[in-house]
Amino acid sequence: MPKLQGFEFWSRTLGGARHVVAPMVDQSELAWRLLSRRHGAQLCYTPMLHAQVFVRDANYRKENLYCEVCPEDRPLIVQFCANDPEVFVQAALLAQDYCDAIDLNLGCPQMIAKRGHYGAFLQEEWDLLQSMILLAHEKLSVPVTCKIRVFPEIDKTVRYAQMLEKAGCQLLTVHGRTKEQKGPLSGAASWEHIRAVRKAVAIPVFANGNIRCLQDVERCIQDTGVQGVMSAAPDWPVNQVVSPVLGVRWPEGCPRLSSPSPRVAPQGLPSLLPAEGNLHNPALFEGRSPAVWELAEEYLDIVRQHPCPLSCVRAHLFKLWHHTLQVHQQLREELARVKTLEGIAAVSQALKLRCQEDMSRQEEGARPTGDLPFFHWICQPCVRPGKSTKESSGGRSKRALEEEEGSTDGLSKNKQKKQLRNPNKTFDPSLKPKYAKCDQCGNPKLSCAQGNRCVFNLCRGCCKKRAFKETADCPGHGLLFKTKLEKSLTWKGTQPGLQEPQQTGPGGFSEIVGSALA
Repeated sequence: MPKLQGFEFWSRTLGGARHVVAPMVDQSELAWRLLSRRHGAQLCYTPMLHAQVFVRDANYRKENLYCEVCPEDRPLIVQFCANDPEVFVQAALLAQDYCDAIDLNLGCPQMIAKRGHYGAFLQEEWDLLQSMILLAHEKLSVPVTCKIRVFPEIDKTVRYAQMLEKAGCQLLTVHGRTKEQKGPLSGAASWEHIRAVRKAVAIPVFANGNIRCLQDVERCIQDTGVQGVMSAAPDWPVNQVVSPVLGVRWPEGCPRLSSPSPRVAPQGLPSLLPAEGNLHNPALFEGRSPAVWELAEEYLDIVRQHPCPLSCVRAHLFKLWHHTLQVHQQLREELARVKTLEGIAAVSQALKLRCQEDMSRQEEGARPTGDLPFFHWICQPCVRPGKSTKESSGGRSKRALEEEEGSTDGLSKNKQKKQLRNPNKTFDPSLKPKYAKCDQCGNPKLSCAQGNRCVFNLCRGCCKKRAFKETADCPGHGLLFKTKLEKSLTWKGTQPGLQEPQQTGPGGFSEIVGSALA
């Protein structure tokens, strides 16, 4: 079957998806994707996967994709971060049979992306990006998509999108913020940039940013002309979020809260779409906010059928029960301490009972306390304070307070604790050991005594594979394949009656030696 492209790919393969659950590191695993699909999500992304690790580590592939195959989990897009065309295509070839498209992450603005040289920090390297998309479009049997951030200039953003389209990108997700807009500096996303991109390209476009309620989804589609809406970061700081309860303006078109129900919120509550909105309320795309325990119990049932790391389960329960855990803080500590799935389920059940007790003691006509639009047992987004809110309240950052309370050498509290445990520990970067990198995989050659004397200039793992393949010796790593083979042949020469074993290794090794290295 020929590879579908552009709008044909979006309408036929993706089913014309409009509501999208974004890629979330360690949070959009199979169980959560299935829960989201049950409650209105039409398309899901895997967590961002590191292409180089995906290529070289079979366990990483197994844990993050191969063991998460499920017929219900389609359509599905696998997202990679990469900065090398060959590595990106190798990873995509290993993943293409398990998904409907491969996405290149060009939108991550975090410091880890800057250090790793991927995500939004590749947006100025157009030649590299063009070669990556061109090669992937040529080699893969599934379409290639991209998720980008905008430039401050609209015309440059448009040219950027057109370059990706020309290279072979079949669907573009545009986050209407620059790479500098993150955390408390996020501010508003520019729908004007997104609208300009949509008009300039002939492929489907998903919008990302400024989604506060379900009406915003439709408004965004109408204003920008995009095919779908996705949000991959907590939108709108609290001083910009629209809610009379939070003391700020309400968005035009979103229904006001008149008499909040203790059980279910009315449709259209202003909220954040995934990631953060989806994490706090997976039923968001259905236009409802149910009791937390309903979704928590449903998620735990899915996890029993499709197991995932306990850390993922715990993180999801912390998000779902976020507001209740501010009230019943002793159970917060218990949730952090338990080490089994059934233990987490027991804490969730205890939280449900506490909420039901709170509901039974609630007086008629009572309203939520604090800044919450609904009572704490209702699924609702967690809105972070904006920068201007902190400044107006005279608040100071945790880092600033730590520096004031810290010692004269400027160490953080965490580093001071480490120094107390080990007085000889130093945090001077100039005193840290410098390790040379492996020429093949890029990992550090950890042992100077061995790695720096390697005849191939590789780490031990890569050296072992190459020495076996070429039947060579590496004294630096203590690998003596050639020497042992010569000794074996010499010994067999002194035993005329000995039958020759079948040669299976690439350099003449026996089956036993080969299996030992497998």
